Amino acid sequence: MEARISVLGGDGIGPEVTLEAVKVLDSIAKRFGHDFTYVAGDVGGIAIDKTGTALPQDTMNIVMGSDAVLFGAVGGPKWDDPKNKVRPEDGILGLRKSLGLYANLRPCKVYDQLIESSPLKPHLIKDVDFIIVRELTGGLYFGKPKRRWENSRGRRAVDTLAYSEKEIERVLRVAFELAKSRKGVLHSLDKANVMESSRLWRQIAMEVAGDYPDIKLHHMLADSAAMQIITNPSIFDVIVAENTFGDILSDEAAVIGGSLGMLPSASLSSLPPKSGRRRRGGKPALYEPIHGSAPDIAGRSEANPIASILSAAMMLRWSFGLHKEADAIEAGVQALLDEGYRTFDIANKDDRPLTTSQVGSMVAGLVKG
Repeated sequence: MEARISVLGGDGIGPEVTLEAVKVLDSIAKRFGHDFTYVAGDVGGIAIDKTGTALPQDTMNIVMGSDAVLFGAVGGPKWDDPKNKVRPEDGILGLRKSLGLYANLRPCKVYDQLIESSPLKPHLIKDVDFIIVRELTGGLYFGKPKRRWENSRGRRAVDTLAYSEKEIERVLRVAFELAKSRKGVLHSLDKANVMESSRLWRQIAMEVAGDYPDIKLHHMLADSAAMQIITNPSIFDVIVAENTFGDILSDEAAVIGGSLGMLPSASLSSLPPKSGRRRRGGKPALYEPIHGSAPDIAGRSEANPIASILSAAMMLRWSFGLHKEADAIEAGVQALLDEGYRTFDIANKDDRPLTTSQVGSMVAGLVKG
């Protein structure tokens, strides 16, 4: 199979971890007989420095000519002044909106070998394996009006949480379809006790559930879910939530496994076709680690590339339908941990952590055809 992949490393450790993901993809291509072509583009702070915008048109042209996007991270102290009109995060937000990436999938899996790295007690997280589906292009981050102003009473600001029926239904269907392929349990999160948008969300969830009689649908308030994710995470299989709730709760869930550096994500613009390949005229999906740019360790070879590597595995599975190849990457990561190797973020005091490049090389070598 041939595929063209946009690689947008971005800022901080983004370029370092995507480099290792590409290394693993090259190993997959060699062992399984595929041909992957990579095209690099600038995004985020580095793009602002070069062009004055976080998402240059040249980068968008590269993305639109690709079958999938492998993304690193954006941001850093250099661009953190809240008075700046252009911010690195505009790059990822612009990609989500331009590509219509309305469904963000964030797995939360606890590896047995890393249970002691979690801040939670081992008995709480044994065999925890769930996935959060976050609506990605609506809600507070994109609603209008959105502005700041000043009047005689002082400074004011407004953000608008707005959703249409179509926006809610399509992300719910992604979650229901995921639940069909897993344990058949779906938790839909909202704040229907106080918010009109959540009442609409819950109503549509109940309507869509009629098309999925085999799925056990549970409605849960988002603040209650925040407690359950920490105190009883094993009850979850698939979670679906609107943009802001999903953003906050998926970051909370990320600490369960012990490190942000272990968790990948996928952002989709549609339900994947059964063939796994992008529909004619469709837009590419985007894959990225959930961690940020971590500028404090950038350039020190301490970044954990496993989340980026696992994001590449999700790309093979969701965009290209290459399930055996995705399984091979995941097995390679598992073998690395089984053999006792660790990165700086998950190392114990007596461990000798591997560098970023060493991890990529070892996982690439552990990929089996």
